[in-house]
Amino acid sequence: MERTCPECGDKIMGRADKKFCSDACRNAHNNALNKDSKNLVRNINNRLRKNFRILEKLNAKDKTKVKKQTLQKYGFNFKFFTGQYVTKAGTVYFYVYDQGYLPLEDDWYLLVKTELSM
Repeated sequence: MERTCPECGDKIMGRADKKFCSDACRNAHNNALNKDSKNLVRNINNRLRKNFRILEKLNAKDKTKVKKQTLQKYGFNFKFFTGQYVTKAGTVYFYVYDQGYLPLEDDWYLLVKTELSM
C-alpha cells in the first residue's frame, strides 16, 4: 500500500510511521491547523502580548509603582487581561499571565510579578 502526503499528495518514503514527505509539508500542514481561524482571537492574543510586554518592561524589579499615564503612553489597554486575584481584604489584582497590576489612589498602579508554578 502506497502512502501519500496529506499536504501535497506526493509519495512518502522512509519510516513506516512517517506522515509527511518533507519537513516543509509537515510545517505547512501544522501551520494551517494552528492558524487562528478568526481575526478576533488573533487580535486578542496580540493585545494581550502587547500588554504583557509593557508590564514586563516597566516592572524590571518585580514590584514597581507607575502612573496610569505611563502605561497609557506605551499603549497599555486596561480591557485586556488574563485573570484576577482577589485578596482576603477584597483588593483586586489584574494579571496578564504572570505580570499583575493593582490600581492605587491618584492614578498610580502597583506592578507585580508572580512566580507561576507549572
